Amino acid sequence: MLKPICIAAAFVLGVAAIANGTFMLIDPERWYLAVPGVTTTGPFNQHFVRDIGLIFLLLGGAFLLGAARPDLRIPFWGAAAIWLSGHALFHFWEVAVGICGPSALARDFPAVTVPAIVALAITAWAMADARNARITSVGRVS
Repeated sequence: MLKPICIAAAFVLGVAAIANGTFMLIDPERWYLAVPGVTTTGPFNQHFVRDIGLIFLLLGGAFLLGAARPDLRIPFWGAAAIWLSGHALFHFWEVAVGICGPSALARDFPAVTVPAIVALAITAWAMADARNARITSVGRVS
């Protein structure tokens, strides 16, 4: 039951990350002005926005490749989950040290924290699924 949900979640995360990264690369200034809260983090920097856009393309590819290739799920989804979690924790840190107000957490939650949580959850599922597959294969008689 969980398998199709996790693969669908990876697909959605992958497509969303690729769309975001593509937007960042094609029109970084429009992206900077369109995403709520970004303008409060500092002045527009085209190079920085495009660098992060490349990261989002990489994340999207990792989620999609993991969805298609079970043998790559743990390393690819895990790496993406680590980056997304670090990004989310950085947003919490900005509030903790006073760079942003607490309202930033609520504003950023859907686009920053939720993807990190989902990525961690599907990676945990992939690890459990791989462990169960190993246990099942050990119990088989050849």
